Amino acid sequence: MKTNNIANGISYFMSGFSLLLSKKLRWFVLIPILVNTLLFILLTSYLFHSFTSINEWFGGLLPSWLGFLAWVLGAVVIVFALLVYGYSFSLISNLIAAPFYGKLAEQAETQILGYVNPTSETLFSIIIRTISREIHKIWYFLSRAVMLGLGLFVMSWVPLFNLLVPLLLFIWSSWVVAVQYVDYAADNNGVSFHNLRQRMWQQKYNTLGFGMLLLLCIGIPLVNIIVLPAAVCGGSLFWLDNLRDKQA
Repeated sequence: MKTNNIANGISYFMSGFSLLLSKKLRWFVLIPILVNTLLFILLTSYLFHSFTSINEWFGGLLPSWLGFLAWVLGAVVIVFALLVYGYSFSLISNLIAAPFYGKLAEQAETQILGYVNPTSETLFSIIIRTISREIHKIWYFLSRAVMLGLGLFVMSWVPLFNLLVPLLLFIWSSWVVAVQYVDYAADNNGVSFHNLRQRMWQQKYNTLGFGMLLLLCIGIPLVNIIVLPAAVCGGSLFWLDNLRDKQA
């Protein structure tokens, strides 16, 4: 087990890119990248269409001599939409590509260990298992997000404490994405989602370091196409170094 600190956690995400370039993993990376590329085209097209509609709507509200404000207000809305877009991209991609991410995590683990863990699962059982797990994770994240959102809303009205709201939101979001991408390896090894969260909490600084950089990269269009498979590989390395049962 390596040092438990934020810098070390960041290194796992960076190592995921190195694993991604391995010849043995290329075919397992290809399908998630194709899924992400198609998703990127669809979401980006919708985003541009929405931006045009927003500008037209603002333009209809303002007199002609204030038409430039429609673009200013539209730009503010589009910045917020980009943030939502980045994390919606991750959510939808995880749900659609979950079986392929699970297989990629399995192959990354094989690449790291140097031997194959025997499995008797059929492709159909892998699809059912990974999608069921993904729905379980989405419920966990959304239910906690609602409670956290209410707490942060109250804090935002309290002087001084309201300064902590962005930081707490960033920390929570970092935890979410770290758990999301380490879970593929945990699921492959039969570890429950609850058990995984307990193990990751014991490695909280590694977890936050891994999640913080990943969180920033997920929100960058085009970059996020390759970031998500790299996060799966980095999550597998994180699992092997810090969370698995060594005696297993």
